[in-house]
Amino acid sequence: MTVSDTRLTADVKGLPLVLVHGFLSGNDYWSNVIEALREEREVIAIDLPGFGKRCHEPAVNSVAAFANDVLEKLEAMDIKHFSLLGHSMGGMIAQEMAFRAPERVRAMVLFGTGAEGELPGRFEPIAESRRKVEVEGKSPTIAAIVPNWYRDGQQSVWYASSFALAEKTDVEAIKGGLTAMETWCGVDYLAHYKMPCLILWSDRDRVYPFSQEKRLWEGIDGAQLAVIPNAGHNAHHEKPLIFCSLVNDFLSELAG
Repeated sequence: MTVSDTRLTADVKGLPLVLVHGFLSGNDYWSNVIEALREEREVIAIDLPGFGKRCHEPAVNSVAAFANDVLEKLEAMDIKHFSLLGHSMGGMIAQEMAFRAPERVRAMVLFGTGAEGELPGRFEPIAESRRKVEVEGKSPTIAAIVPNWYRDGQQSVWYASSFALAEKTDVEAIKGGLTAMETWCGVDYLAHYKMPCLILWSDRDRVYPFSQEKRLWEGIDGAQLAVIPNAGHNAHHEKPLIFCSLVNDFLSELAG
C-alpha cells in the first residue's frame, strides 16, 4: 500500500495506537491481536464507559460523549498525539474524535464501520434491537445480536467469549449505545479528515454493508480500502493474521 505524500501530515513513528472497541464489547475484545500490533508500537486499548471493565460506570448515550471520554482519558495519560483504530461503534467514535481533535489523530483505521449511524443494511434495525432489550430482556437481546458478528454465527469459536463480555453490559448501557449510534451521523465530517486513513471491511459482514465502507472510502480524500475475505464483522477474531498484517503495514509505511 502507498500513501500520497500530501496525506503524510505527520510521522506516526513512536506514536501509540489507540484501540476503540464497539458496541457490547470492551478492551478484552482485542486480546488475540494486541501482541502482534504491539511489535512495533505501544498499543492502548480503551474501555468505554458502561462496557468491559467500566461496566459499573454510568451509561452515556451519544457518540460525542464517548469520544470526549476517550480524548480525556488520553489527555490524562499525557498522550497528545496518536494513531487511532476504531471498530464498529468504535469507528463512529474514532471519526468523532478525529473531527473534534484533528491535530491529535495522526492516522486512522476505520474497521467494520460507517458514517451513517442508523446503520442501513444492518441485520436488524436499531429500533428492533431496542425493542428486544426492553421487552425480552438483556440476555435474549445479546444472544440475538452476537451471532451476527461472525461468519459461522453461534458455531464460531469466539461466540461464547464475546457473549460473556457482552453480558457484563448493563441494560442502560445497551440502550445508551443503541441511541448513540442511531442519533449520530458523520457524513459531513468526511471531507474534513486530513490524516492518512485505512478503511477495513470483511466481505461477509452482516452489520455494515459495503455501501457504508464505500462511502468512507470515497468521502475521505486519499483513503485506502482493504477487504478481508471470508470473514464476518469481527474479522480480527476470524482472520487475525490478515487483520494485523493490514494494520501493521499501513502504520509501518507511514512511519517510514
